[in-house]
Amino acid sequence: MDKTVFTGKNSAELRSIRLGLEKELFNFRFQRVGQTLENPARIRTVRRDIARIKTQETLLAKESISKPTKPSSKKSVAASKAAQ
Repeated sequence: MDKTVFTGKNSAELRSIRLGLEKELFNFRFQRVGQTLENPARIRTVRRDIARIKTQETLLAKESISKPTKPSSKKSVAASKAAQ
């Protein structure tokens, strides 16, 4: 998948996609051992897609942390200190 597929998703959607891909990767590992794997290159793409999703989840987490809720004015901070 292309990285642009994951950019418009929220964290819940990304998590569900990531869990599905991790299950798929788990099944591929068993298929590889049993030598029934049809497309060995798919393992590589799934691993990279999981990494892309984790990167996007990290960016969303950083974005939500860095957003200020409401800027406080210096006047109200000074008034609260003076009241103490």
